[in-house]
Parts: sequence; C-alpha cells; structure tokens
Amino acid sequence: MSKVYLISKKHLRLIGLAALVIVLAYSFWLWNGSESASGTAAEPRVIHMVTAEFKTTGKDGKTAEVYRFDPGTIVVKEGELVELRILGMNGDRHDFVIEGMGVRGEIVKGRETVVTFQAKKEGIYRIVCLNHHDAQNEGPMVGYLVVSR
Repeated sequence: MSKVYLISKKHLRLIGLAALVIVLAYSFWLWNGSESASGTAAEPRVIHMVTAEFKTTGKDGKTAEVYRFDPGTIVVKEGELVELRILGMNGDRHDFVIEGMGVRGEIVKGRETVVTFQAKKEGIYRIVCLNHHDAQNEGPMVGYLVVSR
C-alpha cells in the first residue's frame, strides 16, 4: 500500500522561502569571495625605496657622482592603491615627479617621504628627480614604475 502525502499551500510557501534564503546566502558568499580575490583592497600596498649615490674617481683624478633610486624599477597591478615610501639616504634634496601619474614630492636626506596614489592605467612611468635630470647635474636619476594588468 502506498502512502500519499498532501502538501498545503502554507508548506509550499515555507519551502519556497527556505530555498530563497539558501540561494541568497550562497550568492552573497560567492560575491563576497570574488571581491577579496580581485586585489582591490582598501589598504594600500607599501613599497620602500631609497636614494643612492655612486661615486668614482676617473684616471684623470676627477671625481664623478651620480644618484639613483633603489630599487630602480617597481611593478604594481593596474588599479592597485600604492603607498610609496622613499628614504633620503644620499643627496641633500631630491624633488621628484612620477610622469603621467600626477605625483610630486620632495625627498630630504634623513627623512622618509610618503606618497599615495592609485595605479590607474597600464604602462611604464618614469620616476624623475628634477634636481639630477641629466649628466651635467649628477644624473640622470630615474626610476621606473611598471603598471601591469
């Protein structure tokens, strides 16, 4: 003998509501998981740099000095929030720009300069010291910011 179960409209509504809650909870869980995997966190990625100096004496007895950023190249992701911390190790002062990013700053020996920006567009951007931009001014002092996808 087979059993027959009768389901009332009230039971159908409760089952439908429970299914809806489960689907919404699962959707929220998936959406929340994809948000954290995208790499767009509210906290900036901190990158440290220093100013460096190289000095040499030529065969003629003349001294030559050049300045540089170290590391000379940094790589970040497109859309990433970046906090660049540059410690002035050598040279009294370095005014700098990151071309194409709208970032400017001043590095002073013995102090740390902090600039925060969002790497909005893929490309290679020069970090240029305005005081040491060519060989006649103990340069060029150039670093590179590579923004990749």
